[in-house]
Amino acid sequence: MQLWQTHLPDWVQDWLEVIVPGVQILLILFIAWLLQYLLRRLVRRAGTRWQLPGELLSPINGLIRWIIVAGAMVLVLERMGVSATALWTALTGFATVGAVAFFAAWSVLSNLFCALLIFTMRPYRVGDYIEVLDTAEKVGAIGRVVDINLLYTILEEHAPPHSGAWLQIPNSLIFQRVVRRFRGIPPPPAAAAANAGG
Repeated sequence: MQLWQTHLPDWVQDWLEVIVPGVQILLILFIAWLLQYLLRRLVRRAGTRWQLPGELLSPINGLIRWIIVAGAMVLVLERMGVSATALWTALTGFATVGAVAFFAAWSVLSNLFCALLIFTMRPYRVGDYIEVLDTAEKVGAIGRVVDINLLYTILEEHAPPHSGAWLQIPNSLIFQRVVRRFRGIPPPPAAAAANAGG
């Protein structure tokens, strides 16, 4: 660097303190953008290869984006002269608040984690008929799976008196109960009770 400074005109040397960090910041931002682009492309290819639903890929891409943005911000702030001690103090403060928020939102996070398991393990799919039992003998919610989102599995009841009604069952509740999956349309409740009794 010193070798360059001796060959540059005096007016450029005054601007080197601005130009060099500016170029470094632009380089950090470019590398962060390139890394995000390549990782999103990798996730998209993995999703296509293993036929993962878009509802699973979207949060993964969001997590990748935020990790890269946070890392790039730390590097940019460091190049701008913000001390590492101040960054560490802010980071630990945010982590503490995040931990408190995590425990406050535990039920929502539990549903999100269970949705991730449903998307990857696929115990049932949209269009399947399932029954969520309270116990192995007690009749529970039964219907056709209409939607599986990050918080709920939505069933459409097919038996009277609530035929056509939609049930929103939290994903975490499904993992706490026995789930019966039917190969076709389940038998009517009266026929099922007669078969179980006789």
